[in-house]
This record gives sequence, structure tokens and C-alpha cells, in this order.
Amino acid sequence: MKLLKYFTVLLFLGSIVTGCFNDNDDVIQTSSDLQIKDFIRRGMNVWYLYKEDVPDLADDRFSSNTEYNDFLNSFTSPESFFDHLVADQDEFSWIVNDYIALEQLLDGITLNNGMEFGLVRYPNEPSQVFGYVRYVLPGTDAEAKGIKRGDIFNTIDGTQITDTNTGTLLSPDSYTIGLATFDGTDVTPTGASISLTKTQYTENPVFLSKTLDVGGNPVGYLVYNGFRSNFEAELNNAFGQFKSDGVTDFILDLRYNGGGDTETTKDLASMITGQFNGEIFTTEEWNSDRQPQFGDTNRFDNQIRNGDGINSLNLSRVYILTTNRSASASELIINGLDPYITVIQVGDITRGKFQASTTIYDSDNYFRSGNNLNLGHTYAMQPLILKTINSVGFTDYFNGFTPEINNPEDYSNLGILGDPNEPLLNAAINNILGNRSTIQSKNIEFSEFGGSNMYQTDYERMYKTFNKK
Repeated sequence: MKLLKYFTVLLFLGSIVTGCFNDNDDVIQTSSDLQIKDFIRRGMNVWYLYKEDVPDLADDRFSSNTEYNDFLNSFTSPESFFDHLVADQDEFSWIVNDYIALEQLLDGITLNNGMEFGLVRYPNEPSQVFGYVRYVLPGTDAEAKGIKRGDIFNTIDGTQITDTNTGTLLSPDSYTIGLATFDGTDVTPTGASISLTKTQYTENPVFLSKTLDVGGNPVGYLVYNGFRSNFEAELNNAFGQFKSDGVTDFILDLRYNGGGDTETTKDLASMITGQFNGEIFTTEEWNSDRQPQFGDTNRFDNQIRNGDGINSLNLSRVYILTTNRSASASELIINGLDPYITVIQVGDITRGKFQASTTIYDSDNYFRSGNNLNLGHTYAMQPLILKTINSVGFTDYFNGFTPEINNPEDYSNLGILGDPNEPLLNAAINNILGNRSTIQSKNIEFSEFGGSNMYQTDYERMYKTFNKK
């Protein structure tokens, strides 16, 4: 079994502001905004990838405690202070005031009605928005109510969805969607509606795995919706079945996968391959202070983090289905595999994110398990701490990855996931068979506005865990 590698941090930066505990008793005192802002500044000074680009994070920025405290007090809230410390080029760092909820979210635990959807602007009225169902989670209210992939809706609780009211309309635990039809041009209400209720739900990101018969050869197909470390065994089991089936090609569907854990990403790459054990998958670039201690070389391996052997397919080619919702770890697997095997991307251009974050807590070493965890508040940060680089030095893909087979999703003809006639899967199958795909051009371009997870803090994020193998 692999040994866990725990990281410790030698910190030479003391806190200027006193802690939240009274030395004379054990009563936990609520931290002040000043103390929380001090934690934010200390944590960003130590960990932030773009520290050198933020003058207020410089080690010698303040000459006295008074100057420092006055600076912290000039911001109205911890959130506004954090935003001030985020570099202009950073779209992905964030802060939360409840790290318990964040931890549940990163484990796939959410309040969820089971309807996973995208939001699209009307072509002639771009402020108005309609929703389309991407997939339905099993065992949820949406499944019980008969919601299915491809369903269209344009109102919530009787109100037209717009680009300014989605957060308000989608936030209640229960709401009613107004159904519509979409013919590729116009959205037409049907008058029917369905009420949905959210409950706590843990999503298995291994949504669908099956072996297809393609021209007499077994081809593996996997819909994978999030790189979550707590579901690595389920992912490995799916590959065990593919291996048993003797698949000769593999189609990885990441069209709705916004990212996740970097370690799980490397393990998935090792499942697809297997012949590169020990070779470099990616390297990491941190800020100049942290690089000597934390700059990892991540290598293909043969075990998942619980010690189980990886079920490897030893393939020299992989098809990856993508959309502009494929981000972070989904792009990392494309970039990491590209120097080693043929990666054929099918669908649409990806999001363009190559940095990873980690959760920073208010403790001596900034980890949840660190000494003197400040119990006077539940703020935590998820700042960008590193960028990923593949084995030949490629990174900074701000514009995403362009598919070899361009085939954006058609909201009027989404098809059924796993059905060989579903447009993106069909395009990959045709390429395997050596056939030329027929892709219909669209006269109207639609702009996707967001989706069911857009207000969750881990939306399109990639993160690094420190209790590694």
C-alpha cells in the first residue's frame, strides 16, 4: 500500500494580530473581522501563486503593526479584502465563510434536486435565458418526477429566466420549472410545469460506464462528471470491467466535467494507459517561496490512493468528448496524456484553466489538521497555488483546447448519453470506424450562460490535496 505523504510548512511569518482564545479559560471567542483579515493576508502571502503580482502581499510591505492594522481595517469585510489580494489574471480563487459546507461540496455532497442543466441565452434577446437538462441524477426528485435529458424550461416559479435573476430563482430548496420546446431557433412554452425539491445528495461522478460493440470490437465509454478522490475506487472498478471486456478503444466523456482533484486526474491517466508507470505526467510551478519545498513532479503510477492496484488498459489512443464546460482537471488529462498517446478531442473548445488551488485554514500550518486551528470563525480560502505543466513543458492554455473533431452540442438534439446515435459519441465512433462524420452547421449561434453548478464555489475548479499517496 502506498504511504501517505504529509506536507509540513516551515513558516517564519508570525501573526501580528492576537489569536481568538482567552488564556484564562477555554471559552471559544468569536474572531473579529481584523483577525480574519490577518489570516487571509498571512495565508495569501505564504501560498498564493501570483504573490509576486500583488504588491500588498510583499514580505516587506508594512513597516509597523499600526500601519498593517490600519490597512486591514480599511476594507469593509473579509470578502472585500480577499478580492483586493487576488491578481487581475486570476478568475478562480475564492473564499468561503463556512468551510464545513466547502468540504462537503468538494466531496460531492450538495442540496440537489437531481436536475443538472445548462442555461442558454436567447439569440435575439440575450438577456433572456432558457434551460436545458444535461442529465438527471439517480434517486433524486427530478428522476421521480420524470425529468429527462433534453427537456427545456424557460421559467421558474412563473418568472422568465434572465441573466440577472438566475441566482435568486434557483436558490430556494423547492421551485417549479415551466416547460418549453426548442426547435433550434425559437423557445415555445408548453404550459406544463414540474415542481422540484432539493435534498442532501452525494453524487457519484462515475455517471455511466458501458462497453459498446463498434464494428465487432469492444469500445469502452465512460461519462465522468468530476475528479473526486472519494470515488476513486468506483472509477477504478469501472476500468476493471473495461479491462475484463478487452476494450480496444476508449471514449472518455468529460463534456460536463468542470474539474476536481489533481491526484485523481493522474490516476485516471494511468488507468487509460499503464505502459508509462513512473514517467512524468505533469510538473508544478508554485510561487518562488514555495517552489523549492512543494514543486512536485507527478508521475504515472499503478495504485490509487487506497493502495488498490490500478486497472490499466494500456491504450495508445483515447477519444475525449468536451464542451466549454470541460475545465481544469478535464483539461489537465488532455494536456498530460498528449505527449504520450494520441488524444482525439471531439466536441467543443474547453474552458482554458491550468491552475490548481487548495483549501487554506486558519491554523499554524494552514491545514485543517494543523495545530491551533482557530475555532472562532469558519472562514477558509481556496486560492490558486500552482500551475500545471505537462512533460514537454506546455502550459498556459488560456484559450482552452480546440477539438480535432468540431461538434458542439445541439440543444434541440442532445440525444441520449451512451446511445451510439448521440451526436458527440457518434462522431467518435465514426472516427474509430474510419468514417467521416456528418456535422450539421448551425445558422444561429447560441451563448451558454451557465448551469446548475454555476453558483457553487467549486465551479470549474481544480484542486490539490495534501494527504497524497
